[in-house]
Amino acid sequence: MTQAIDVFVSYSSKDEELKDELLNHLALLKRKKIISAWHSREILPGADWLGVVDEHIESAQIILLLISADFLASDYCYEVEMKRAMKLHDLKKAIVIPVILKPTDWQDSPFGKLEPLPRFAEPVILWRHRDEAFSSIANSLGELVDNLIKNYQS
Repeated sequence: MTQAIDVFVSYSSKDEELKDELLNHLALLKRKKIISAWHSREILPGADWLGVVDEHIESAQIILLLISADFLASDYCYEVEMKRAMKLHDLKKAIVIPVILKPTDWQDSPFGKLEPLPRFAEPVILWRHRDEAFSSIANSLGELVDNLIKNYQS
């Protein structure tokens, strides 16, 4: 059995509900131990908050940026987590995937050059059924992880 791929989820606290919906759709990948997903709400009381976040973002093979106007407006999300994620991406230490939650002008951002999810950058909240959007994201992430595992094994 291959070790699970570590996924770091970066998001604005104002998008908590959408983050939770996405994680529910990733549950099967987690149950099958294909991925392990981590986000800042898992930090334990008394822990060094910045140190724990740094540890998890640095060890992630995949970093999901949950994009909304709130994410772009958050100094912490944009200036700390996104910039660190893009540095790791540029060093080929992690794959960064923008997940477009809500309509916003994100294309001119540092991650604007990256292929987003859902496919064709259709914001999740504009889908007729959000479950379809999140299912599409989970399927695409599953395919990516399968490819990563195959590459690790060869």
